[in-house]
Amino acid sequence: MNKHIEIALEKLKPQFEKVEETSLFNQRKVLDAFRKNRVALRHFAPSTGYGYDDASRDTLNRLYADVFGAEDGIVSPMIASGTHALTIAMFGLLRPNSTLLFATGKPYDTLNDVIFGDGNGSLKDYGIKCELVPLKDGRPDLKTISKACAKFNPRVVMIQRSRGYDMRPALSVDDIKSICNIAAENNAMTLVDNCYGEFTEKTEPTACADVIVGSLIKNPGGGIAPTGGYICGKARAIQMIEGRLTAPSIGREVGSYAGDYRPFYQGLFLAPHTVAQSVKTAMLFSEVFSSLGYETLPKTGESYDDIICSIKFGDPDKLISFCRAVQSASPIDSFAAPEPWDMPGYNDKIIMAAGAFVQGASIELSCDAPIRPPYVAYLQGGLTFEHGIIALEECLKAIE
Repeated sequence: MNKHIEIALEKLKPQFEKVEETSLFNQRKVLDAFRKNRVALRHFAPSTGYGYDDASRDTLNRLYADVFGAEDGIVSPMIASGTHALTIAMFGLLRPNSTLLFATGKPYDTLNDVIFGDGNGSLKDYGIKCELVPLKDGRPDLKTISKACAKFNPRVVMIQRSRGYDMRPALSVDDIKSICNIAAENNAMTLVDNCYGEFTEKTEPTACADVIVGSLIKNPGGGIAPTGGYICGKARAIQMIEGRLTAPSIGREVGSYAGDYRPFYQGLFLAPHTVAQSVKTAMLFSEVFSSLGYETLPKTGESYDDIICSIKFGDPDKLISFCRAVQSASPIDSFAAPEPWDMPGYNDKIIMAAGAFVQGASIELSCDAPIRPPYVAYLQGGLTFEHGIIALEECLKAIE
């Protein structure tokens, strides 16, 4: 084994123990929710047509709500991505001529046209205004958020938990709570993009926010769910949103799935353990690359509030070599060499290493980056920590 990896593994033992403690806590929480909802083999059965009285779907909704400590929930294979889930939630909560306040700076690239697009059915097209409060030194600027709430009277305050393509730490639930308190004081609802953050802490943002949103091919799908997304939160908010999942007249009363529901249930059950594997992998990459002189986030000893490790290369060739090494260490399409390309919804060329069993599943070991200065790679996922170690060995060889 590479000597840098050996040193890092020894140094990280105390942090790994904390990760495993969190995983045990969350696994117990998930198991309790399964038992409470009396999940049975019959809940794996598919449905067709309208999907009236689909017990598999309805039980999965209740299960997610209980796991996340929410009053209600929507879980659906019809939700194609995290961006899709966020779009459904925003159009459900907002109304024409209302204001959306983004409390964590510029939203993730794929939301740009959803919010600001011209003539494409965006929020802007419906007369919904969007105001941004930039982060201050990578953290929420609470004073400015408070002033913006007082000035713009937003209907919804939106919070992005993970870093997107910014070189900043993810937000903890405590960070999110501080923003939610300000929003509540100003009678605004709170919507949290929880992608990459699920099960990294013992509590979820539903402890303070009105609505949280995520993708099932990230943390909560456990590397098993083949597609889908979730929206969980206060019952009143979910009732407003469900009409945008289908139609205002029918909400969640319809929606069939002719496939097998088992992967959605099994993926959620595996999620706490899988997330722990991913967090440990990110910690190891961060520690080793930091020891080699690269700027990484989170830094050694800092908390992990998502599953991502950011590594600043400062050089496009090194960045591309790193991503290709991740791909070459993947179980699927290891022979492929990723190239930067114009991905739909992004403003810059993107390179993406994703040799995954589920296409684009970023709970599986993967890496992506915009080809723009300062050339930061965003590594996430890992179904097993052992795979993370092997991939790290390959990456170190690639950048030598």
